[in-house]
Amino acid sequence: MEGLQKIKIECRNITKNYNLYGSASDKLKLFFMPNQKPQQFSALTNVNLTCYDGEIVGMIGVNGSGKSTLSSIIAGVTFPDSGDLIVNGKVNKLAVNSGLDSHLTGRENIKYKCLLMGMTKAHIAEISQQIIDFADLGVFIDQPIKTYSSGMKSRLGFGISVQLDPDILVIDEALSVGDGSFKQRCADKIYEFKNNKKTIIFVSHSLSEMKHFCDKVLWLHKGNVIGFGKSEEILEAYGKFTKEFAKLDSDSKKAFLPALSRYTS
Repeated sequence: MEGLQKIKIECRNITKNYNLYGSASDKLKLFFMPNQKPQQFSALTNVNLTCYDGEIVGMIGVNGSGKSTLSSIIAGVTFPDSGDLIVNGKVNKLAVNSGLDSHLTGRENIKYKCLLMGMTKAHIAEISQQIIDFADLGVFIDQPIKTYSSGMKSRLGFGISVQLDPDILVIDEALSVGDGSFKQRCADKIYEFKNNKKTIIFVSHSLSEMKHFCDKVLWLHKGNVIGFGKSEEILEAYGKFTKEFAKLDSDSKKAFLPALSRYTS
């Protein structure tokens, strides 16, 4: 089946590190002393991933596993230190409050974000009501975003993102704050995208959402790929891991690196 599909995302040995500074003054000192290197945090190490058109690929892992870093790299929000990334198509990332200006109203944010994506004013006028209807914010559509709850921001952000019609949609925990009716509207749109051969990266802590949506799942831990494959197989293994991991003390968790084979035998 994959031989008939087109590759939409290919990550080859993606590695990303972040410098750690104790304070702003430490950062300034290192600027004047280039021979000294700051402590580094390894967010991703040699990550490989291939996604095809029409696939919904989930990313799971405990906090700090590298899910958001990888999804941001795929979306072009940040860049890897090494490795190759191939993305075939227009990408839009949806996270709570992603790309929204807190000082603008919901209606103004629709115009603002669509203009940034290169839409004409005529096109924006044509789709604005569809976004407003999807978000279902009532009178709050004309209130500043800073007055919105997380769920309201997510509803507006999702409404804008789907109308931008990306080839690849990255959803980073944006459905976790919505109510039942919002999640159903999102589910309908996600399946519509899938049927139209669009690719979706779905980042979530919810195993039930992963089982519901995802064809495949990538399991990350401390920036390393633990497993990638059919969703039911990876999710079953991850569920066993989380039960064991939850019993460890903080020091043991820091040293613990799971192996997929341990949870699939």
